[in-house]
Amino acid sequence: MHKDLKYIDTHAHLNLSAFKDDVDVVAKQCADEGVAVINVGTKEATSKRGVELAEQYEHCYAIIGLHPIQTVPGMHDEDEIGEGGEPFKSKGEEFNSDFYRELVKSAKVVGVGECGFDYYHTPEGSYEIQEKAFIAQIEFANEHNLPLMIHTRGPKPGHESPTGRSVYADVYDTLKQYAKVPFNVHFYAGTMAEAEKFFEIGGTISFTGVITFAKDYEEVVRNAPLEKMHGETDCPYVAPVPHRGKRAEPWMVQEVYQKMAEIRGVDEEVVREQLVKNAKDRYKLD
Repeated sequence: MHKDLKYIDTHAHLNLSAFKDDVDVVAKQCADEGVAVINVGTKEATSKRGVELAEQYEHCYAIIGLHPIQTVPGMHDEDEIGEGGEPFKSKGEEFNSDFYRELVKSAKVVGVGECGFDYYHTPEGSYEIQEKAFIAQIEFANEHNLPLMIHTRGPKPGHESPTGRSVYADVYDTLKQYAKVPFNVHFYAGTMAEAEKFFEIGGTISFTGVITFAKDYEEVVRNAPLEKMHGETDCPYVAPVPHRGKRAEPWMVQEVYQKMAEIRGVDEEVVREQLVKNAKDRYKLD
């Protein structure tokens, strides 16, 4: 990794259509501001695009895999961005290990995912399909000794999960049973007790710009071991303060680092150095 880089956005999506018209401009701004970017795949096309960007830019890396909401046909809500900025429908893909085995040949591929369970977008009866794809990606990660990028989203308010348990409990049990590699639970929104269980089996957690405007995450941000955390944007979604209402971009991860330092009551440089070390270690960026 280039010596001048000062921040690492551990979960970004410059590989989505939201950036199709200006990805070069955004990538350059990230480099100018000292921000490395790990672009995370959601299906075959975006995984392939993530690898292309990683090969093109020294400060970009790729994680490849199949998002749980892409495993079954269904409509995404208005927050999900498709072609032309419109909501899009997932067609339903199976995890094709042969396809991803070609992509993983790139030295810039640093992980597998994002995979896991999503009970918010997906229709009833899709749990088994999601589980099959999740386990397949865990086994693929085991095969290639790559860390997993985990997606977790519980049901809509007033709805039950398909298992009657929290999405974090279901993800934990699956990882504990199958995973032989470390993992990161991205966009973490669980409890401190749930986080500790993930830490015990080789996990880390990451936080987005949401922490700059919502207080729900502060207990975990304040109390979790700093060496078990990462900063991310999940761009193009949830831009941090002071960029609310705009498309999130990876260079904005600086605001996430700053807010984590503020919540923990420590110098920002302490947080910055540790989070960069965490990402370098987890994803072998050096």
